[in-house]
Amino acid sequence: MVKRSALIACGCVVGVGGIFLITPPAIFNPSTGLSTPTALPTTSTATPKATSTKKATTPATTTGKSGTFAGSAYNNQFGTVQVQITVVNGKITAAKALQYPNQDYRSKQINTQAVPYLIQETVAANSANIQGVGGASYTSGSWKQSLASAIAKAGI
Repeated sequence: MVKRSALIACGCVVGVGGIFLITPPAIFNPSTGLSTPTALPTTSTATPKATSTKKATTPATTTGKSGTFAGSAYNNQFGTVQVQITVVNGKITAAKALQYPNQDYRSKQINTQAVPYLIQETVAANSANIQGVGGASYTSGSWKQSLASAIAKAGI
């Protein structure tokens, strides 16, 4: 009886572990306390907020470039990744995946979770020095290369 209980308990642990290997849990965003949505956003939702209500005494000057810049496309064994960034006054305000691996079910499943996280990291870091996404290492590596190319084109 004890052996049967031990076998059942081990089987349950192995089964649950197998589920997480096949379908990883949604990426958790500690800043909002929510899981990343499964829909693939194309831009950042962060909007700049005014820090003061005082009227400026001198006219605002722009520092840095502004515009939309597409990085070079980089291939990996699962597909092609190409990043586009929007820059305002030398700061990355939005990022978008122009291309990412989504030809098969598994690539689509992985990158639907990974790309929003990579977008968030890009805007937060304002550089190509971002963390990759576990389970999407090929996409993350190609994203960093394409992002670095877009940043070079933007001159920031």
